[in-house]
Amino acid sequence: MPLKIFEVRYLDMVKACFRDHKPFGIVTIAQGNEVRKPNEAVTFSQVGTLASIEQFEAVQPSLFVIQCLGKLRFKIISSELHKNGLWEAQIQTLEDDVHMPVPDELQSASQSLKKVIESLVDQGLTKEQMPFSKPFALNDCGWVANRWSELLPLPPGQKEHLLGLDNPRLRLDLVSELLQEMGIMQDE
Repeated sequence: MPLKIFEVRYLDMVKACFRDHKPFGIVTIAQGNEVRKPNEAVTFSQVGTLASIEQFEAVQPSLFVIQCLGKLRFKIISSELHKNGLWEAQIQTLEDDVHMPVPDELQSASQSLKKVIESLVDQGLTKEQMPFSKPFALNDCGWVANRWSELLPLPPGQKEHLLGLDNPRLRLDLVSELLQEMGIMQDE
């Protein structure tokens, strides 16, 4: 995920994360806006992803361009809003998905994702422009379900629900149903 960082609250955080080789958390805003407005309540998903900074470029003193890679899922235990508008949270990391081969009845979700990847490559997208990086684990329930969850225009609550599921097969079952409802893939 490429990000342009320009807000003071994030400039300091990103600089410290890059310097100390530490990840930062990304969560979906459930209510409110990223740019704070006076007296506006902001709520966010309680499940997110830790991201590490893979590339860092200080384009200007107040503009960083970074390339991030999602790592571990986490659940927020508690959070605190600082005066500068930065949220800090105590988290519990969630277990990595166990490798679970995509069963025959869900292969269409995997094959449809393969077609999307091939289409993006055919369009000439560079490694940095691709929405996810290699290796493409098209025979893994968790990987396929997670990539579709990133690509599909789902409401924040639905993405949070999928991200929080411990069972990758169940997650892919639910994603497959969504793909069928959206007409992206046909029932086999």
